[in-house]
Amino acid sequence: MISLARKDVAHSLGKFIVTAMGVGMLLGIVLIMIGVYRGMIIDAQALLDDVGADLWIVQQETLGPFAEASRLHEDLRQSVRSMQGVTAAEALTFQNLQLPAKPLPVRVMAVGYDPLGAITPLNPDRLVAGRPLRREHYEMVVSDKTGFRVGDVIPLSRHRYTVVGVTHGTVSSGGDPLVFLSLKDAQELQFAYSNERIRQDRARGIQAHDTHLVNAIVARLHTGYDRDAVAKHIAESLHKSVYTDTQERTILTKNLIKMASKQIGMFTVILVIVSTIIIALIIYTMTLEKLKIIAIMKLIGLPNSLIVRMILEETLWLGLAAFFFALLFAHGIYDKFPKRVVLQHPDALRLFVVVFVASTLASLAGIRKVIRAKPAEALGG
Repeated sequence: MISLARKDVAHSLGKFIVTAMGVGMLLGIVLIMIGVYRGMIIDAQALLDDVGADLWIVQQETLGPFAEASRLHEDLRQSVRSMQGVTAAEALTFQNLQLPAKPLPVRVMAVGYDPLGAITPLNPDRLVAGRPLRREHYEMVVSDKTGFRVGDVIPLSRHRYTVVGVTHGTVSSGGDPLVFLSLKDAQELQFAYSNERIRQDRARGIQAHDTHLVNAIVARLHTGYDRDAVAKHIAESLHKSVYTDTQERTILTKNLIKMASKQIGMFTVILVIVSTIIIALIIYTMTLEKLKIIAIMKLIGLPNSLIVRMILEETLWLGLAAFFFALLFAHGIYDKFPKRVVLQHPDALRLFVVVFVASTLASLAGIRKVIRAKPAEALGG
């Protein structure tokens, strides 16, 4: 049987390809937006994976260092270490910094930790150059996204820090590159004041006592201990908020990116609807262009079912071609975005199903016009 759809597409192949590319770019943006959401989820959990802590102890009645401000005394880790079931506990600080660079400063999140401690947020597997921190002062490990290299010297506050290592894939929950400092250096940067501020405070009779504060204490437990039970015991004993690793992940993935995920979802739905409308308009316009030919087909005795099949096949081919161009477009530009974009096969498969259904629905306008076409129209001017 002769495929009317194939003959018609071959007749206007250039127009068909250009149209499919245009719709494909819209669908490609849909894939990119889904990938941005997936990247946000992975970024939010990357630091938690590297720390590998069972419990996060933060300031009482706060959600912790990522969602709310949290300040604890550094020596609290000794109290946590003494708790039953705890095998290791370390202090961490988190702060946003602007690293001086040309032409513009680089925004990063700095993580402070004890280089000699039992728990380190710096995953050695992520190092692509140099080494981890070994000294308690004036060393820094940076992400490759910052543009710095091993041996570079970065001036911050009163001191200069030498880059001793470069990592890949280390980002904060907000997508900013991570840099790693010793706990003492990080405390000085976060809690110490400028000379002028110190002089003003002393004139007011205020003494700085914040240099031994941290943002969180992380702990690991012995095998066999219940995380929830130990967390409850620490919270009641030390009067702090304690979250398990699972709860901290929920805070990051639900609380922090909840609004962003809703916004991405709304844009995705809008783009799919717009793509469906465009496909419907294109098919309807193509149907109107060959309405007289369709009337001639009816006049010579071709059944409606064959003509409807032609319109439906053309619509589905347009949808499939658009989906193919969407894949090429998305995979061609996703790595150019400043934040992580993760393209997954299940997401592409779901979009394929959506395109298939949307193309079928989009063909209804053209099919309705075909059914209502009268053979007598073939005799008109």
